[in-house]
Amino acid sequence: MNNYHLSKSKYCNGIQCQKMLWLDKYKNEEKEKINNESVFDNGQEVGELAKNIFGNHVNIEFNKDLNIMLRETEKYLKEKNIVLTEASFVYDDNFCSVDILVKNNNNMEIYEVKSSTEIKDIYIEDLAYQTYILKKLNYNITKSSLIIINSNYIRYGDLDLHKLFVIEDLTNEINNKLNEVEVNIKKIKETMAINNEPLIDLGIHCVTPYECPFFKYCTKSLPLKNVFNIRGMSNSKKFSLYKEGIYSYEDLLDAKINDKYKQQIEFELFHKEPIIDKNKIKEFLDTLSYPLYFLDFETFQQPIPLYDGVKPYMQIPFQYSLHYIEKENGKLEHKEFLAEASIDSRRLLAESLVKDIPRNVCTLAYNMSFEKTVIKNLAYLYPDLREHLMNIHDNIKDLMIPFYKREYYTEEMYGSYSIKYVLPALFPNDDALNYHNLDLIHNGSEAMNAYANLGNLSEEEQLKIRKNLLKYCELDTFAMVKIWKKLQEQMDTIKN
Repeated sequence: MNNYHLSKSKYCNGIQCQKMLWLDKYKNEEKEKINNESVFDNGQEVGELAKNIFGNHVNIEFNKDLNIMLRETEKYLKEKNIVLTEASFVYDDNFCSVDILVKNNNNMEIYEVKSSTEIKDIYIEDLAYQTYILKKLNYNITKSSLIIINSNYIRYGDLDLHKLFVIEDLTNEINNKLNEVEVNIKKIKETMAINNEPLIDLGIHCVTPYECPFFKYCTKSLPLKNVFNIRGMSNSKKFSLYKEGIYSYEDLLDAKINDKYKQQIEFELFHKEPIIDKNKIKEFLDTLSYPLYFLDFETFQQPIPLYDGVKPYMQIPFQYSLHYIEKENGKLEHKEFLAEASIDSRRLLAESLVKDIPRNVCTLAYNMSFEKTVIKNLAYLYPDLREHLMNIHDNIKDLMIPFYKREYYTEEMYGSYSIKYVLPALFPNDDALNYHNLDLIHNGSEAMNAYANLGNLSEEEQLKIRKNLLKYCELDTFAMVKIWKKLQEQMDTIKN
């Protein structure tokens, strides 16, 4: 068997799917980029902070020459008591760097840090792989633990690392998996030594615990219209149907699936005429009144709370766009807010919002639960603004409703009621409404990541990002205005 260098990330990929690992080595050109920058950045940030849990420590700096890291680790392990971070080890060409290693005399404790708020099976596999290597090297591992984020921690004042992080002792569970690790390593290396692509079929492992970058490659032989294109259907149901040999749209017509899935299939197979239930649309529009406001927030979330009163991964608003029309046939106006970088601007945003939206006016949002949650959190935070903020909250209507209920539905919506699908379906040739034509910021994830990184940029770069953040958020509410007007047009056809 050829030697294959295995790291803990490769081992975890192999646990998920050995074919994914094989493709990564032999057909890397088929790999699709998956946008997980924010996940990676969060992991880096949390990992660096967690290194301080046990006080003074020595960090083994990363080096492409792994032998340098191994020699550095070996040198420091000669000390009787020490805390090492990124300590590196190799056994039989299986390599790992341990996030935190605590040595007390001849006893060692392993700590793997994750930016998650819960324990996942793949984390246990990761920790077991490291424990296996160190035990094979005859180190006395007395504890194997995961360090995760405490989702209930609320920051007030300085960060309290011992409250922010939770240490889960998994020693017994890990020790019971060590024989399994040895078997897994053998299977992975056998797979990686063959020249032929492994015959591993599609399954839930394609999407969990992580989205596979080779999914498009592995589904290339399926019909273009297949079960994996059905919006809203659970992954478990999709793979269950696939295993039964039911995956083309034609197959799915006779399958026992929800009517809304069949509706998507029928529209795309038979190019059916749009559903436009004018009576239902009129009922919805009759709930609206002037002056009419269109609101959209942008938020960011981070595992390490930046401000007082914030939990890990709490949605922090940093921007809003607001289009409004005072009266029927009135002029479309626009207001906006964008926080400065690296400061807590929630108070300024809340004050700006109550200044920009009067009491008792009708405010539209798209998928209003998000906007209402943001406003409710602000109201809780600032009691002096609570009455006005909750008045805005209580007068929000959801522009998504006609599309969510499929009272307005077209083939081009592909089973979705997301504004990113509804908008191009209603305005297919309008470049002004095409998010792809924007510079730098094209979706909410990009907006969140751009703002979170704003404080690390030069003044010139900040201005450029801010300009594009404003354009992106403005398009969100302008799109809502256009969708509302499209609904209004349907009422005009009734009158005429």
